[in-house]
Amino acid sequence: MATTIDTPALLQSDRQQTASIRLQMPRADIQKEMGPAIQELMATIAAQGVVPAGPLISHHFRIDPAVFDFEVSIPVNLPVQASGRVVPSELPAALVARTNYRGPYEKLGDAWCEFQQWIKAQGHETAGGPWERYLKGPESGADAAQWLTELNQPIKRT
Repeated sequence: MATTIDTPALLQSDRQQTASIRLQMPRADIQKEMGPAIQELMATIAAQGVVPAGPLISHHFRIDPAVFDFEVSIPVNLPVQASGRVVPSELPAALVARTNYRGPYEKLGDAWCEFQQWIKAQGHETAGGPWERYLKGPESGADAAQWLTELNQPIKRT
């Protein structure tokens, strides 16, 4: 398999307060549903006077071939008030394996596969739902080869 990710590393992530919308949907609906959820999330925090404290995140709770169960989140430094589908949430502090993927979102599945193979080859065991941070995406330019997504997978401590 061609390398699509940077060399992964283990590190301790900090707890991060977020505003989020939880979504459960067939995998095929992600492209249709995620954009409107992001717009709703950003409009809701803006209406509350809350400024994003980092890039968008998707925090996955369950991924199977049929259904994705995840939160679309944005880091915040001030708590948000629940409004519509937007609720306060957080990414937990965790020991994580982390890497970066450069390329279009349609190939994220391949990047995750390569990343999970690395985790297993290193003898690590996963511990909870993974998350992606969208560091550079369509807003940064049309060349998808330049998009940058950070992949994070919590790891059990040994």
